[in-house]
Amino acid sequence: MDYTEFDALSLGAAIASGDASPVEVTESALALAAERGPAVGAFAHLTPEYAMGQARAAADRLARRSDLDLPLLFGVPCPVKDLTRVAGLPWEAGSRALAGNVADVDDGVVTRLRDAGTIMIGKTATPEFGFPCYTEPDSGPAARTPWDLSRSAGGSSGGAAAAVAAGIVPIAHGSDGGGSIRIPAAVCGLVGLKASRGRISPGPFRVEGPGLGSDGVLTRTVRDTAAALDALAGPLPGDQYVAPAPRTSFLKSCQHLPAGLRIGVLTTPVVTADATVHPAALRAVEALIPVLVDLGCEVSQAPPPFLPEQWDVFRAIWAVDATQLPVSAAQLDLCVPLTRWLRERGAAVSGAEYAAALTDMQRLTRDVARTWAGFDAVLTPTLAGPPALVGGLRDDADPAADFEAQTRFTPWTSIANLTGRPSISLPTHREVVGGVELPFGTMLTGTWGSEPTLLALAAALEEAIAWPRPSGIRAA
Repeated sequence: MDYTEFDALSLGAAIASGDASPVEVTESALALAAERGPAVGAFAHLTPEYAMGQARAAADRLARRSDLDLPLLFGVPCPVKDLTRVAGLPWEAGSRALAGNVADVDDGVVTRLRDAGTIMIGKTATPEFGFPCYTEPDSGPAARTPWDLSRSAGGSSGGAAAAVAAGIVPIAHGSDGGGSIRIPAAVCGLVGLKASRGRISPGPFRVEGPGLGSDGVLTRTVRDTAAALDALAGPLPGDQYVAPAPRTSFLKSCQHLPAGLRIGVLTTPVVTADATVHPAALRAVEALIPVLVDLGCEVSQAPPPFLPEQWDVFRAIWAVDATQLPVSAAQLDLCVPLTRWLRERGAAVSGAEYAAALTDMQRLTRDVARTWAGFDAVLTPTLAGPPALVGGLRDDADPAADFEAQTRFTPWTSIANLTGRPSISLPTHREVVGGVELPFGTMLTGTWGSEPTLLALAAALEEAIAWPRPSGIRAA
């Protein structure tokens, strides 16, 4: 069998039926990780002993045949982003300040991935503490999109996206606090969903904080993403936010597109007035409109949900978050300039100013709900341009300019994080830029708790467009 031809669900089915061996599949994934991983900067750490132990346990479970109701992702290789803890394994968060650090607990999302039957072959690369939208850690090589190795795989789930797009694994864990699943999905030609606030619990060891972030996955197909959401979703005791449970599984939701969905279209940059949108990003949205109409959707223009200056609440909250990092003052010199700059800015925010920022974020959520009340989902480009060149956004000499460059590159993604809405990036478009064919993602942002509708629409678009599934390194 050619392991790279399988998506996550078909691979799980092949393993459950006995047509594929979890041990052989894991060996294939580890071999590809060693062969292709360095070229795309996918992994912070490979964990072959851990993975093979899980694979042998899966094989024993199959041999006993005492459990015929196997999880859909049983035996499927799925690495974990190195912002997330796996007990007994490195947890360095892309930072030299945490070099040699080992996790003492499994974060809840890791437990749920294990319960779903997946095999953890390694920890994927992330930028330092997940702050930038590029993955260029000082602790390891930059993550690169397999479509063009001179360009970034995005961030902060850049290593995860590179691993999936390079054909190393069919699915990889990621997380999204300002676009960190959807950005890598867009630049690597993948599917990436940021779930609703309260859909996937951060517990039992992490807390929600301001509620910007969510765990999730990078995949090649909408149905793989839906199946993973079924495995990851659900509350844990003490959660501050709980999204409503779906009427059926998220995977089954992909089969039934509701009639007459109202889709708003927005191509004006929202979070900054300084972004220049690449013509190919605009064409990606334009090309999708007739497809949506053919699917029975009502399509109309959507207004910007707020003014760019109202987005400044994100700056304050993001910077204060940097003050909570698990590094001492003595370790700060090992951190990248952007991290130190964010931490300094966050330390300068008073308690009253932070409380005001949280209040403004809640007001913004209500404002967006009113402004977009007439839409089931809003369509935008995922990003303002093609995959950025490695080093093209990072600016150690001027971290403030670095932050502004990231903002111009991502003028839509953080809307969903501020408002808690689900948002999915789809690989619907490709164009040649600089002599190389590159992916351009389109993004659909739904209403809070509307993942079933969003996934149904995404699955219908996937069937209508039949986008190619990347499975290797396409260009050097």
